[in-house]
Amino acid sequence: MRPKYIEIMEEIKQRLASKSLVAGSRLPSVRQLSDHLSCSKNTVIKAYEELEKEHLIYSVPKSGYFVVNEWQLETDESAVIDFLSAGPDRNVMPYIEFQHCMNKAIEQYKEELFTYSDQQGLYSLRVQVARYLQNLQVFTVPERVVVVSGSQQALHLLASMPFPNGKNNILIEQPTYFGFIESLKLQQATTFGIELSMKGIDLERLEYIFRNNDIKFFYIIPRFHNPLGHCYTNSEKKKIVELAEKYDVYIVEDDFLGDLDTDTKSDPLFSFAPSGRVIYIKSFSKIFLPGLRIATIVLPSLMVSNFLRYKFSADFNSPALSQGALEIYLKSGMFTSHLKKIKEVYYTKMHILQEACECLLPSDTYFSKPPSGFYLSVSLPGNVTAKQIVHLLNEKNILVDDASRMFLPEYKKENLLRLSISQVKEHQIRQGVEELAKCIAMLSSRRNYIKPRNLLLF
Repeated sequence: MRPKYIEIMEEIKQRLASKSLVAGSRLPSVRQLSDHLSCSKNTVIKAYEELEKEHLIYSVPKSGYFVVNEWQLETDESAVIDFLSAGPDRNVMPYIEFQHCMNKAIEQYKEELFTYSDQQGLYSLRVQVARYLQNLQVFTVPERVVVVSGSQQALHLLASMPFPNGKNNILIEQPTYFGFIESLKLQQATTFGIELSMKGIDLERLEYIFRNNDIKFFYIIPRFHNPLGHCYTNSEKKKIVELAEKYDVYIVEDDFLGDLDTDTKSDPLFSFAPSGRVIYIKSFSKIFLPGLRIATIVLPSLMVSNFLRYKFSADFNSPALSQGALEIYLKSGMFTSHLKKIKEVYYTKMHILQEACECLLPSDTYFSKPPSGFYLSVSLPGNVTAKQIVHLLNEKNILVDDASRMFLPEYKKENLLRLSISQVKEHQIRQGVEELAKCIAMLSSRRNYIKPRNLLLF
């Protein structure tokens, strides 16, 4: 016989699914429901607490329980194996905790909500960010921190504004984050590429590019690279910074997944040039709440005022409520607790994915082996394209990403897949890789294939 509290939960879920209860609806009080069902108050409390853990309802002290959102019965959507989505795992997002922070922020920052706040970002948030960044070996002061509306805004502004070195061209890894490639295209920025594999970049080639191509800055993702999953060693980071110093090139370090690094000795590039050669971007979208649209950038002191001028032309300032809530969340220690949980989640998923790839993928298929993070990339055999694989897997409700959009035209490769583990369920990973392996084997066995010009090996 099932426990009574489970019956209560299922009844409420059915009402949510049928929309007789909708977002914002107030649930019966504990006393009312216990009287109506002839059960103890503890049974009702248990049911409500479990529903709250599933983020279906939330409690307001002295007011009762309310519906967070409509709930849907598991349908075909639950059968989708999603290696495509790159947002954080919905099952580990701190919705309830952050809601408390939002409510507190409304109370604490009510004046700022109805006026234009500090263009550089709430000072109290910048203080908390500077303290938090120390955990990542980024030692700075609040005066060098600027709050931006997501890392994409920071990158777009950096690409458009002049730099102290007076140079104009931009260097990016190949492949790299497609959002920045798109921004560079729209701005018609002269862009150079340098090939990256899981073995790293050619440092002699990097020096040649720095010396001969009027490089304003080098955009680099040093940890858990998108899409490869690559991580640079400390010695490589130090050498890159030394070359940047030698040839008066700035480095824009996108450390969006640095929080997931389990190697306590791994340092950001910023730590090798804290005075200002490295511009450090820290996003909260992938590890926290994408809809928050808050990121921070640590700039050299001499660039802050000019950066703010460009930001003013975009949006004046980032949302005060989001800033206030994040400040409270960081200060309370909730963020540190959240990180501890998600580091284990993503580490576990990544190792399940790698084990599945090792066991199931054909021998002429190569895959990257990042220690953690979101992304693992698969380099397909010579006669198989990523576009073909994406199409075949879509028919099986398996979503993967064709990484061709993450290359500049002259570096483009058609045989690279990106798999993201952030939203796929653990029990689906092996099944998804098994279907991927079947598709590769089927396409690879075809006769009269065309050998590609570029095969990305690891």
